[in-house]
Amino acid sequence: MNLLLMILAAVVVAILLAILIVKFVPLKMRWLISILLLGATVFLVSKIYGGIMEPIHFAKDKQVRYAKVIKNLKLIRDAEVKYKEVYRTYTDNKDSLITFIENGKLALTETTNVEEKVDRGGGIFVTISKKKVDTIGFESVSKYFEGKDYKGMFSVPGTDKQFELAVDKVEKVAGLFVPVFEVKADKASILKGMSTSLVKQELEALETDQIKGAFVSVGSLIEVTTGGNWPPSYDKAEALAKKE
Repeated sequence: MNLLLMILAAVVVAILLAILIVKFVPLKMRWLISILLLGATVFLVSKIYGGIMEPIHFAKDKQVRYAKVIKNLKLIRDAEVKYKEVYRTYTDNKDSLITFIENGKLALTETTNVEEKVDRGGGIFVTISKKKVDTIGFESVSKYFEGKDYKGMFSVPGTDKQFELAVDKVEKVAGLFVPVFEVKADKASILKGMSTSLVKQELEALETDQIKGAFVSVGSLIEVTTGGNWPPSYDKAEALAKKE
């Protein structure tokens, strides 16, 4: 909108100056006016160009910043999922989660089908098949985080802030409460130093190809999910980077 107003203002000013020059400026002085107008034109063109390019640069820069934040969010999410495999719940204690990555063990299980005869009464026996799960060993949690900066995963990249981490329980069906978690960082901190007007628009983003709302987050405290609020394009970019 500001860019459109700038262009309209430039057109109006140019027309008015042309009229004034023709009517009031002596012919021998018009060369000086021409030089001044040329300078003004260069200035306006640069401003208009800047207005066009600013949103483009903003979009590229924010994607770079968001990608770094999402990388850490995924790392925290993976740690929480492994933690839940062992303790059947999530944790909001950051130190405990790091310690779990370093020292935790995951059970290795084997599932087999076992047939049993069940007495149905009256001398009638029915053979049924049941699944039996046996623990056959353990593996270190740390193997899933080799080469990853899990100790620094709670820091929001590019800022001096830490991710907000919270856990709770929600009722999935009547009487059944399941654990949930949420990790988030506010966009305003991530985009600090960028265009104020464009950051304001970004905080109100609702498009499906954008990160909706004022936070970049994974998980939820109101529904059962371990997904993030970013569009698939960020996951595709990471997948391509791994292949390369």
